[in-house]
Amino acid sequence: MHATPERIADRYELVSTISTGGMGRVWRGYDTVLDRPVAVKVIRPDAVADPERYDEYADRFKREARVTARIEHPGVPAVYDAAVDKDLGSLYLVMQLVRGVSLADTIAEAAPLTVPAAASVAAQVCAVLSQAHAVPVVHRDLKPGNIMVADDGTVKVLDFGIAAVLRTDVTRLTHTGSILGTYAYMPPEQVHGLPATPGSDLYSLGCVLYELLTRRTVFSGDYNHFQLQVAHVQEQPVPPSEHVADLPEDLERLVLELLDKDPEHRPASAQDVYDRLVPHLPQPDPSAPDRPLAPGALPDPTRPYRRPMAPRPKAPVPAPTKPLPSTPGDTVAQAFPVPGLAPGELVEADEHAQELLAEGRFAQAVGVLDDVIDPAAAALGGESAQVVELRLLRANALAISGDARRALPEFTALADILERRAGHDDERALICRQQAAYCMAQLGETTRALRAAEDVFDRFRRVSGERSEDALDLRREIAMWRLRSGETEHAARELHELYADLRAEYGPGAPEAIQVAEILNRLRRGRDAR
Repeated sequence: MHATPERIADRYELVSTISTGGMGRVWRGYDTVLDRPVAVKVIRPDAVADPERYDEYADRFKREARVTARIEHPGVPAVYDAAVDKDLGSLYLVMQLVRGVSLADTIAEAAPLTVPAAASVAAQVCAVLSQAHAVPVVHRDLKPGNIMVADDGTVKVLDFGIAAVLRTDVTRLTHTGSILGTYAYMPPEQVHGLPATPGSDLYSLGCVLYELLTRRTVFSGDYNHFQLQVAHVQEQPVPPSEHVADLPEDLERLVLELLDKDPEHRPASAQDVYDRLVPHLPQPDPSAPDRPLAPGALPDPTRPYRRPMAPRPKAPVPAPTKPLPSTPGDTVAQAFPVPGLAPGELVEADEHAQELLAEGRFAQAVGVLDDVIDPAAAALGGESAQVVELRLLRANALAISGDARRALPEFTALADILERRAGHDDERALICRQQAAYCMAQLGETTRALRAAEDVFDRFRRVSGERSEDALDLRREIAMWRLRSGETEHAARELHELYADLRAEYGPGAPEAIQVAEILNRLRRGRDAR
């Protein structure tokens, strides 16, 4: 059986580790009250204060977190909660979980970036810093590991939750004399232990932009930590044009100004940096094709500028796969190793997800299944019986949780698979088609939903008659969709027939029959009023 997750404040479950750093650990978590995934940063007490002064530092931590929560910008993950768990002796922040790729991974896989892509990342970071510095909050540890590119191309700056507030009455949450920051991106004034300012964040941004354009850190030789700090204080960086050809002169000049040793000689503000990046941003082209992000592909940070205020990218349509023959008794069982999964993990995920669904924890159930379905499909085939069972469970969880956008293509693909295996009128295939129609309606595609539902009802009628539970449910939905589409008379006829069948099947006092009777009464009153 799955292990019981550790829980913070009797509400937030710590599901799996996202990252570990000097200040603590970031977890992918789950909010048991609101049924949603979250990120939980648990900060070690020994990383922030003398244990004897823990309560004092905890109070300051909460005060800083409250101020940080005032950074209302889409480029900053929302802070949901910040408190102290005295049982665990930890400070923790609960934040919006960002789905995307770390800028550190983007650099490792794709750098040097094109000038428009690098400028797009830096400009979005500037937009965040401009808002934060107005609070005022300084990040103090800006680096690729604290920047993410979300799936839609938007850039998110992480870890403002441990930033210092620019106020003299708030003590830094670090050991006395210790330095907060990462050596490869650390401004000279922080090396000297001086207070960080907005200009300090701009220096770190210059280090990040240098790396985006060249795939090299500013000082990339064989330095130890001490030598790297000395380099930031004393050495001049090699101009980025010596590492990459055809770099615009004004962009190189901006990078070198950001890296000036004297904060007074750097650009005056994040807004000024943004303005100088604007000529290198891609031009808006809202009519350009907006291709969905392919599985495993890096998000495109130019998208927010190419398609400003555009809808979210369309979900990729699953490609049809070659059907695999099922074997007798083939269920969600893992009798042999699956690369990327622990022995028995498929069975455990199936059982765990079903338990979560029974508890109404739909989002968490989807997360559990997401973790195992892709590696299982890669090893066993996307249409193997074991994977199909897991996909069916996930599709149902998505539908129940209201995520019709993800559920629709999955129900459609599963219906295709089941029909190829068991025929056009297979019961589970019909239910998948029925659920797909419901998803269409939830997404506002009423006409499409109506046509799909009519086809499914014809098949239900052949297989199980007009009075099966599924057929009756579908008839009610079809009539309601007709009402929304303005087909009032047609809908009224179907509702009269449905009401008679519901009374015959369940009795006149059944909730289903009463609901339809009330709809008919409203329609009658509407006709009489005319």
